[in-house]
Amino acid sequence: MSGHILLVDDEPGLREAVQAYLEDSGFAVQVANNARDAWQLLEQTTPDLVISDIMMPQVSGYEFLKQMREDVRFLNLPVVFLTAKGMTKDRIEGYNAGCDAYLSKPFDPDELVAIAENLIARRAIQAVTANSNTSEMTDLAGQLAEIKALLKQKPAINVTPPPIKIEFTPREQSVLELVVEGLMNKEIAKRLGTTIRNVEKYVSRLFGKTGTSSRTELVRYALQHGLIDSYS
Repeated sequence: MSGHILLVDDEPGLREAVQAYLEDSGFAVQVANNARDAWQLLEQTTPDLVISDIMMPQVSGYEFLKQMREDVRFLNLPVVFLTAKGMTKDRIEGYNAGCDAYLSKPFDPDELVAIAENLIARRAIQAVTANSNTSEMTDLAGQLAEIKALLKQKPAINVTPPPIKIEFTPREQSVLELVVEGLMNKEIAKRLGTTIRNVEKYVSRLFGKTGTSSRTELVRYALQHGLIDSYS
C-alpha cells in the first residue's frame, strides 16, 4: 500500500521513529513539528492522510483539525490523532472534532500502519465513486438536453404503431410520461410519491419493454410510436 502522509508531532524522537516506520511500510511521509508548518505543507500538496499529535504548542491538534474541516479542500481528508491523552472523554472530543482514528501513546506501529492503509484505501474508493457519479450526472444531463430537443421537433416526428403491442402498468405509464417531460428520477419520485430506487426500477422495465437503453432512446421510441397521449 502506498500513499502520501503528513505527520505532525512536536516530539523529535517519536516523529522520526514514526516517519521511519511508515516509510519502511511503503508510504511517502512529510513531517512538521507544529500545526502552523503543517498547514503550509497542506496548502502546497494535499496528502492522502494526516497523522497529528494533539498536545502541541501554539496550535493544538484539535484546533488544527478544526481549521482543516472548515476548509472545503480538506473537509474529507482522513485524520488520525496520536496522543498521550488516552481518557475516554479525550477520545470522544477527538471524534467530535472530526478525526477518523485515535491512537493513544504508546501505540503499536503495526496498528498505525493498518489504520493508515484502511483510511487511504477508503478515500481512494470514495474518489472513484465521486468521479463515477459526476460522469453519470454529465451523461444524464446530455440525455435530458437531447430529450428537450426531441420535444421541440415533435411536430416533424412521424407517428407509427409499435411493432408489437406493449402493455404498460399504470405506474410504468406515469413514469414514462414524466421521463418524456424531461424530469430526472429524483423529480419523478417526488411527483409520484415514491422512492428514487423504485423509479429506477420502472425506468429499467421501460427500457426492457421498448428495447431501448437510454432515456433519449426511450423518449424517441415513445414519441415515434404514440405511447404518450399528451404528445401524440
